[in-house]
Amino acid sequence: MERIKHFFKSFFLFELLKGMKVTGRYLFAPKITVHYPEEKTPLSPRFRGLHALRRYPNGEERCIACKLCEAVCPALAITIESEEREDGTRRTTRYDIDGIKCIYCGFCEEACPVDAIVETRVFEYHGEKQGDLMYTKEMLLAFGDRYEAQIAKDREADAPYR
Repeated sequence: MERIKHFFKSFFLFELLKGMKVTGRYLFAPKITVHYPEEKTPLSPRFRGLHALRRYPNGEERCIACKLCEAVCPALAITIESEEREDGTRRTTRYDIDGIKCIYCGFCEEACPVDAIVETRVFEYHGEKQGDLMYTKEMLLAFGDRYEAQIAKDREADAPYR
């Protein structure tokens, strides 16, 4: 009996008809395609994209060169050099992030005690040459200045969960 049932299923292409039924069900349904550059889907405030270094409202950079982000980075993508200033505080002289090595895990952001390094919602960036995705301190500070309003808004939305 089982052999006969298997024969008829194979002969009448039962599985193919079953698949065509699923295709037919969705063929005339309304489409939910997003036309990417013109339409964008909403992003979470916790989205991890392009890195940025933040400043205090008085314009001074937040990074105190504790090097916790460099130590916690699993991809070893962060390089920091620092020096002591005349007032006794430490500040970075070099803060580089290699965008090719970075796995965008967010550990650097979590490790930072002063909220200096953040990952923004910006994901539309690219590099054409090998060094294009090597971000220097000046570039990271510029990103922070450029996206500070969005970063502050995201931090405020995330504050109850921290």
